[in-house]
Amino acid sequence: MHSMDELKQALTRRHFFGLTSTGLGGAALAHLSGGAAAARAGLPGIPHHPPAAKHVIYLHQSGGPSQMDLFDPKPQLKKHQGTELPASVRMGQRITGMTSGQSSLPVASSVFQFQQHGQSGAWLSELLPHTAKVADELTIIRTMHTEAINHDPAITFIQSGSQQPGRPSMGAWVSYGLGSDNDNLPAFVVLISQANALNVDQPLFSRLWGNGFLPSNHQGVRFRAGSEPVLYLDDPQGISRDTRRDMLDVIGKINKIRADAYHDPEIETRISQYEMAYRMQTSVPDLMDLSKEPESTFAAYGPEARKPGSYASNCLLARRLVERGVRFVQLYHRGWDQHNDLPRDLALQCKGTDQASAALVADLKQRGLLKDTLVVWGGEFGRTTYCQGKLTETNYGRDHHPRCFTMWMAGGGVKRGFTMGETDDFSYNIVNDGVHVHDLQTTILHCLGVDHKRLTFKYQGRHFRLTDIHGELVTKVLA
Repeated sequence: MHSMDELKQALTRRHFFGLTSTGLGGAALAHLSGGAAAARAGLPGIPHHPPAAKHVIYLHQSGGPSQMDLFDPKPQLKKHQGTELPASVRMGQRITGMTSGQSSLPVASSVFQFQQHGQSGAWLSELLPHTAKVADELTIIRTMHTEAINHDPAITFIQSGSQQPGRPSMGAWVSYGLGSDNDNLPAFVVLISQANALNVDQPLFSRLWGNGFLPSNHQGVRFRAGSEPVLYLDDPQGISRDTRRDMLDVIGKINKIRADAYHDPEIETRISQYEMAYRMQTSVPDLMDLSKEPESTFAAYGPEARKPGSYASNCLLARRLVERGVRFVQLYHRGWDQHNDLPRDLALQCKGTDQASAALVADLKQRGLLKDTLVVWGGEFGRTTYCQGKLTETNYGRDHHPRCFTMWMAGGGVKRGFTMGETDDFSYNIVNDGVHVHDLQTTILHCLGVDHKRLTFKYQGRHFRLTDIHGELVTKVLA
């Protein structure tokens, strides 16, 4: 039995943290919770094997880029243009409610031309002229497949290994297992850019970069455009740096007393988060200051690289983050959900992202960082070969398609100039070398020196991992 004094102490503690969680310091901590990981090493015994990469930059293209319009050419579709998708191809597979009510599912061939590029002969759409220049750095996987058919569960699945919310994100797992190489920045940073397409895209939720049941110091820290890149980081007006230091010292002593009394690891996390926030007051402005970047950098990344919050600017920031030792950088770019007006909106999306994606790969290589950095590009699923809505000679839309889609990787641990996998003549089913989402997650962790079966966390009586009980290493893509 607890004494009345002990009960009062516990209630007082809850009240104290309840107040601080809604005040200035707590608000900062909610956005800085990746910070504690930066000042610590990873788990004992990790990496499990020599890592090929030390960092990951994951360029998530939210909405589902169309594989047969970008990476998986199917010229034979032209002879099937406007005809019904054969039942032998669909094989009764489910489709979304957005097209299940259509009277027909007419095949829509791509209006875009494809060419081979580089010594590897990689096939790329005319919409990706800059990516074509780095084709020999890429591993292109045409046979990705997933289980979810709608955006939220599909993005949640590829980011956390589960369609259900609440699991730790991949970046959080990496932070938990490997820690950080930088004392002054979080181990896991998130950057978001808005659509270039005209149609409104799907929302993104902060739980996509959350810590789930892992300690809260491992969730991603979102950096924003504008004068306040990290919310509540700046000292309030009238509060000096010395005053802030004194305040943190006092709060740290109070927290330490509570930590010794209750042995709650979240109290230790909170202490280190306050300290990280203090250090970030200096490190973040230096990170965000692009004034020392040469003109050649902006020429390479494109004119939008000077525009805070743009995809190009975020790609440049990703390079600056890994330069400073940040372990996992997650970019989200919205706008790839082309249910209609695909030729127009896909062209706009590629115009807004192609140059910067390629520049990031080339920039990392030029600086000697690509060998230690794994770059991943791709969405949560692909698009259907049949048209959603009205099909014309110049316009069409495509629905969600989880059965096959394309992603690419470059850098630490993967082959250069390699295309893997084959889909059928309709880019609808996989013919060989299928790669499941859990297989991709397994392979990313492997490149970081992590055995996905051995990076676990016990929660509610069960040992969880990013890949659940699945995942096979895709050895064919490894360098």
